[in-house]
Amino acid sequence: MGKNKLRKFSEMEQLPFVFQYPFARLKAEGGFPLRGRWHSDFFHNDNPIVLELGCGKGEYTVGLAQAHPERNYIGIDIKGARMWTGATRARDLGLTNVAFLRTDIELLPEFFAEGEVAEIWITFPDPQMKKTRKRLTSVRFMELYRRVLEPGGIINLKTDSPFLYTYTSIMADHNSLPVEVRTDDLYHSGAENEILRIRTFYEQQWLDRGLTIKYISFRLPAEGNLEEPEVEIEHDTYRSFSRGELQMPQICNPKVTPKKS
Repeated sequence: MGKNKLRKFSEMEQLPFVFQYPFARLKAEGGFPLRGRWHSDFFHNDNPIVLELGCGKGEYTVGLAQAHPERNYIGIDIKGARMWTGATRARDLGLTNVAFLRTDIELLPEFFAEGEVAEIWITFPDPQMKKTRKRLTSVRFMELYRRVLEPGGIINLKTDSPFLYTYTSIMADHNSLPVEVRTDDLYHSGAENEILRIRTFYEQQWLDRGLTIKYISFRLPAEGNLEEPEVEIEHDTYRSFSRGELQMPQICNPKVTPKKS
């Protein structure tokens, strides 16, 4: 590990609102002390708790916390070196309604009790086009989120990926999840507000390349069976900034067909 990363990890250890809990530490300490106690022992209020999953540099988490001091925000990511950017900015701004948690998203129930979370944001995740089990809006993850969300809690997805937006929209409809907002061109839809206008470094790069930003928000009931939709969705034609053909916004309507048995 480079000296710069070590310095960032060391600096974050000194921040009282940053919790670095990979699985090994969680196991060694026999659990996370704030599970079920975030309101009383950390935030010291009863304001709703909102998670940003895969928060990266933490720009969105910090932006949300600035915009809404009446809510509590926790950015979660396994890569701590990137998280340092948002954590140090939150420190410099003196924010008291923000925290960062370095751990695996699949461990959420180890850190939050049932019903402790009001809302989840998923911002520009890897669409995992070939691995449904790893897709953060798959039914598998919906079942995971149910274990920490309050009944009818809100899931927000903001993405550049036509594949992930289409999949998530189909998944929500297939399972009759109440959709609050749905648009495949956020900044030309009239739906954006002060929260949706927060742009991460990653998002701005895609906007500069001409891609539209997609957004869907839906509620996740506490009960009811959830099923994966049996469909095949055309994959995105771009993968990164350095390779692949750019799929322009006007043709971002991936083909959807029934999954072959």
